[in-house]
Amino acid sequence: MSATSCVAALAVPMIAFALGCSSSGGRPSSSSGDASGGATESLDGGSSTASDAGTSAGNEDAAADGAPGQSSTSNNCTPSWTTSPSCGAGSSDAGPDFGPNVIIFTPSMSMTAIQNQLDTIYAKMDADQFDDLGYALLFMPGQYDLDVQVGFYTHVIGLGEAPDDVTITGAVRAKADWLGNNNATCNFWRTVENLAIVPTIAIDNGTDIWATAQGTAMRRVHVRGSIALYDNGGWASGGFIADSKVDTKITSGSQQQYLTRNVDLTNWQGSNWNMVFVGDGQPPSGTWPHPPYTVVDATPVVREKPFLYVDSGGKYLVMVPALKTNTTGSSWGAQNPASPVPPGSPLSIDRFYIARPMVDTAATMNAALAAGKHLLLTPGGYSLDAPIQVTQPNTVVMGIGLPVLTPTNGMAAMTVADVGGVTVAGLLIEAGATSSPTLFEVGSPGSSADHSANPTVIFDVNCRIGGRIAGTASVCFTVNSNDVIIDDSWLWRADHGTGAGWTTNKSNSGIVVNGDDVTAYGLFSEHHQQFQTLWNGNGGSLYFYQSEMPYDPPNQAAWMEAPTEDGYASYKVSDSVTTHQAFGLGVYSFFDNPVHAANAIEAPTGTGIVMHHMMTYSSATGGIDEIINGTGGAATAYSAE
Repeated sequence: MSATSCVAALAVPMIAFALGCSSSGGRPSSSSGDASGGATESLDGGSSTASDAGTSAGNEDAAADGAPGQSSTSNNCTPSWTTSPSCGAGSSDAGPDFGPNVIIFTPSMSMTAIQNQLDTIYAKMDADQFDDLGYALLFMPGQYDLDVQVGFYTHVIGLGEAPDDVTITGAVRAKADWLGNNNATCNFWRTVENLAIVPTIAIDNGTDIWATAQGTAMRRVHVRGSIALYDNGGWASGGFIADSKVDTKITSGSQQQYLTRNVDLTNWQGSNWNMVFVGDGQPPSGTWPHPPYTVVDATPVVREKPFLYVDSGGKYLVMVPALKTNTTGSSWGAQNPASPVPPGSPLSIDRFYIARPMVDTAATMNAALAAGKHLLLTPGGYSLDAPIQVTQPNTVVMGIGLPVLTPTNGMAAMTVADVGGVTVAGLLIEAGATSSPTLFEVGSPGSSADHSANPTVIFDVNCRIGGRIAGTASVCFTVNSNDVIIDDSWLWRADHGTGAGWTTNKSNSGIVVNGDDVTAYGLFSEHHQQFQTLWNGNGGSLYFYQSEMPYDPPNQAAWMEAPTEDGYASYKVSDSVTTHQAFGLGVYSFFDNPVHAANAIEAPTGTGIVMHHMMTYSSATGGIDEIINGTGGAATAYSAE
């Protein structure tokens, strides 16, 4: 299905929902459905210029000032990493060479010049749904008056130690004009981090607009005013905000499902299908399913995502926040912005190998990792003839500008050994033409080490099978290690774009969890051909699940979990599991043909299995027969349990 056909809307009594972009809110249906038609119960049982290849190799050797990859003209105040004639932030050296698609702005620049450059980038990326080339827009500490529109593959980053160190008056917004009808259900793959927004755009009534779907994130953001999660009445479906603060109001509007984690909300307004609030300050009150709110008072365990910043001496560092348990509210909101308490351990940028597309390979990146370097991938596409191999504990692998990793020979794009404290953040992993058994693997099969004191954490790592290219893979993510934390991942078998078809972009599952005590905050898994999620490990915890079943099973015989069981459940907890908990699960279907899924969710029924707040939705074609384990009723429209 083409993206341009992702334009339709439907309203039902009590619950409004979008039939929008095929991957994030369903598709047009000939029937109007009734929100009260389902069963309701509660089941709580149991730089601007590219560098040459020599610079990348030079990352292994420190430059004279200790910062590898920097220009040798360290006192030149027109360095390659900035568009300003000023060195910025008091720096006396040229800074890291991030390549041509990392644009660094300083407050001394002309706001008109910055705005023109932002507008040029947005015009290019606004409707650029399928690509492997993005932009990272970095803002040095200071005050800006700008309208920063955030398109596809665009990563907006404030370089302050605290969010308020970079303040943008105007907007940092994701609009939904490219599809028409203000439909944001295809607004994927974009991120905003570590800055403050003072919304003043008149056309949006002084409210910041963050109208997004899956594969997006807003982190360490201070909205000094109000924010809306939809655009002028148009539809939106799915999103994630963490470690942020909204001073006045956050309005969800037509957003179907959403997760906020450790956000100082102040005043949340709106509901639709499935809204989950974990460790938030001032979450809304209400009783599931009317409104469909799931509130978890504290976040059990998490490390916040590492972030890039510049210190008072102009040096680039990456802050790696410490592990925390039972937290509520943002990590920084109660701090004095003028004297923030460091949230963790800073790493100098000279400890990172800065990788660039068309220059670096799996071999160069693996050599750097083996030598003890951390890895920072700059925007663009990386074709990999071998996996990127993370073998040492406490390694940070992070992308800026949503780099795309594509294996070329049927292997994984990345593997992480069964070690503790690894961070993998800000990547889009894409299936290649030769099928891979898995695209991203954490721990080898049979991993058994206890990493509870120092878990590996995966932030904003997304998966795409088909869409840009005709790719195929059995599984997006395979998690074998124990205690892994997943914080916002969209695992998508494409339903439109290049190579989208039942026999073309084949994929069994979005994620298979074999490790014990794995925790997921914000898991989006969609359109795979068997279980969207298969959880084999004990002690798992999930907070927010969004999943749409595949549109395209050609007939019932082609889509059977067992000879006598129609379809595949989206969320499958294996029969051998004795302890598992999940909060806020949304599963829906818009089948092309009259096929059925017997259940949306399947799980054992022992006392250690606790499933809180589940909902389903089905269009008129085919459907989901029951919510969980043969109970809950058919999802003729909106059903909740």
